[in-house]
Amino acid sequence: MDRTIYALVAMMSQWFRPRYNTRIQMLEFQIRMLRSRINASRIVPTPKEKAELIRLGTLLDHDVLDIIQVVRPETYRTWLRHRSRGYIFKKLGRPATPRAIRDLVCRFARENLRWGSRRIVGELKKLRIRIGITTVRDILKAEDIFPEPTKGKGRGHIPWKTFIEANMESLLACDFFTKPIHTMSGGIDAYFLVFIHLGSRKMFCSPVSYHPNEEWIIQQARNAAYWLDDLGIQAKYLVHDRDSKFSLRFRQFWKSDSVRCIRTPFKAPKANAYCEAVIGSLKKEALNHIVCFSSKQADYVVRTWVTHYNTERPHRGQGMNNSVLDKSFVSKSRGVVKCQRKLGGLLTEYYRDAA
Repeated sequence: MDRTIYALVAMMSQWFRPRYNTRIQMLEFQIRMLRSRINASRIVPTPKEKAELIRLGTLLDHDVLDIIQVVRPETYRTWLRHRSRGYIFKKLGRPATPRAIRDLVCRFARENLRWGSRRIVGELKKLRIRIGITTVRDILKAEDIFPEPTKGKGRGHIPWKTFIEANMESLLACDFFTKPIHTMSGGIDAYFLVFIHLGSRKMFCSPVSYHPNEEWIIQQARNAAYWLDDLGIQAKYLVHDRDSKFSLRFRQFWKSDSVRCIRTPFKAPKANAYCEAVIGSLKKEALNHIVCFSSKQADYVVRTWVTHYNTERPHRGQGMNNSVLDKSFVSKSRGVVKCQRKLGGLLTEYYRDAA
């Protein structure tokens, strides 16, 4: 009876062996495929992975030198010698930079946008913290901070987006836009000059002009300066394009008020994106839907929209808790919701009537 059972087991093992061997071969082939696609010259297992490979190898009496793929057979034998001597596997490489130092590096980079890696390393040495330039660069790269100036003509510069975000509260932008006016003698373009404070999103728009000469532009710059004083805003930078209307006298006026004029690159409207966006909103929400037959009509439409923009229009960029630019605006949670329409229904404002 025992012989019959042994014979049956032997026959079954012979039947399953080819299938089992084929599965092993398929797994080995897949490992070789993946190994050939790894860019690294070698794989560095963690201490836990080493321990698991040795445990599995022990079950096979360490007869695994012909099937091990992730490391060389010599490396596996070295692991066995180390284990026999009581060696405890540890993580390879230098210890990670302490979190306190990483936070300090990021703080220096965020608070000093023109500091490069070398400058940060020098400041840390002054505080008796020794760290390498490469380590600082790796930390900033991991945190998506790129403060180091790139080499330019004589001096470095920081990314435009970083400059805008860092100086939002003291940054002013301006640009021209036009509206065609239809008259008895034909069509003529009316010019407007827009100023917007990026931090508060408040905007100022000039009266209409058919001939925006230098005197008119300087007067609008004065009006914008008075507007900033009324808002209590101290501007440091004014961004504008390279239109010839922004003359040297225009820039000197702002320089006398301690405001530095920054001209955008050629054919780069995105560099003045905030001003372009507010002009686009003005045209899409009002001007593009109205045919103007006089400068007074165009001026009325623009002034109405600017008042709506500064006082009643919600702004996603200012947060949902207080999305209206006018800080005196008080939202009511009770009362009948009423509607007020302006410019023939183009502008709609909702408010709650006092109960």
